[in-house]
Amino acid sequence: MLTSKNICLAFGSVFVLVGFLGLVPNPIVSAEGFFETNALHNLVHVLTGSAFLFGGLAMEGREGSALKVITAVYFGVALLGFVTNGDMLLGLVHINEADRWLHLGLAIAMLAGAVMSSQQRPVTQWA
Repeated sequence: MLTSKNICLAFGSVFVLVGFLGLVPNPIVSAEGFFETNALHNLVHVLTGSAFLFGGLAMEGREGSALKVITAVYFGVALLGFVTNGDMLLGLVHINEADRWLHLGLAIAMLAGAVMSSQQRPVTQWA
């Protein structure tokens, strides 16, 4: 079932894994990867994943709120990426064009998950 908790846990797991993946040389997420990151960018991924996991595991009954807050922050990050000139977001986090579009796509996917999970209705069985 598509629930806010499951969505938080899925996004959280992926973000944490990507954050740690960025610490080892690879062609996808690294300083020379398709998605260019630096150590701080990788730390942000781990922290974002941790926030999702916290929302999914520790905020019972409020997972949807956690998902919506993180989604709003991520839309802000995506917007900030598009208005930033160069390859350093706020002079701290390394980004490239692929990162900008990925962040926007992730924010849209998070929003879709938040909307779809909030529209789930419990199924009632009639005896």
